[in-house]
Amino acid sequence: MSPGLNIAALSRRTGVAPDTLRKWEQRYHILRPTRTEGGQRRYSEHDVDRVLWLKARLEEGYRIGEAAALLGLDSDETATDPADHAMLIFEAAARSDTAAVNRLLDHAFAHDLLTACNLIVQPLLVHVGEAWHAGTFSIGQEHLVTSAVRARLERKLAETRAAVHGRAVLACGPGERHELGLLLLAVLLRADGWDIAYLGPDMPVHETMRLARESHAQLVAFSVSTREAADALEAGLHETERPTQLSLLVGGLAANPALAGRIGGSYLGSDLPKAIAALRTPTATVA
Repeated sequence: MSPGLNIAALSRRTGVAPDTLRKWEQRYHILRPTRTEGGQRRYSEHDVDRVLWLKARLEEGYRIGEAAALLGLDSDETATDPADHAMLIFEAAARSDTAAVNRLLDHAFAHDLLTACNLIVQPLLVHVGEAWHAGTFSIGQEHLVTSAVRARLERKLAETRAAVHGRAVLACGPGERHELGLLLLAVLLRADGWDIAYLGPDMPVHETMRLARESHAQLVAFSVSTREAADALEAGLHETERPTQLSLLVGGLAANPALAGRIGGSYLGSDLPKAIAALRTPTATVA
């Protein structure tokens, strides 16, 4: 086994001065060194990850005490790579560790919002959905993750931001109950400068479009994950008046370019950052 890193090597790996590392270890207990037979401290790759994670939070404006509390004094796992972080949350849910799921999601949202949503939460939800369909995740484990994610997305959506691109109305299609993908889009659109009217699951098409007209929205986005919801959305849109200046967007597992073409809209693919960037140009197509 590797003997680990001494304090000088840890400092070189992380760019944090040895005196600062000692202070973080003594005051905030963020490092977990082992000791050699001679009593010298040795640090692991896990300690490297923890220091790098804290360093990134400080660069984002957190105070060290706040960042250390967010990291969690009892945390056993921290990842600097977003894909690894998503898997840590997945593994915590697989062992029904509620505290770890919540702690690791807090870590995720300490990243910039695009990283948290696009590189951690979105892949996590795919993994959880696949595990549930395969029977390796119970409904309780699936709900553990989705409820925790929903709570954090709703808090982000409630944050006040300046609206510079106009108003967007977001709704799930008729009969559609799966809303987390739509919530992800809502949060990222809000962060990009859209005023968001989020209507949530199972919305009648005519009610969604009426609110869009009355609120003078520039964009309406629908989410559908089943064939039934997609058919109901298509039928509802063909029966409902649509303002000429209103852009239409459709996404979800049951959405595709053909459906978007039939309803006179654009298809939202899996690349949310690309889609949101395209929406900044009124004449651009999303996919």
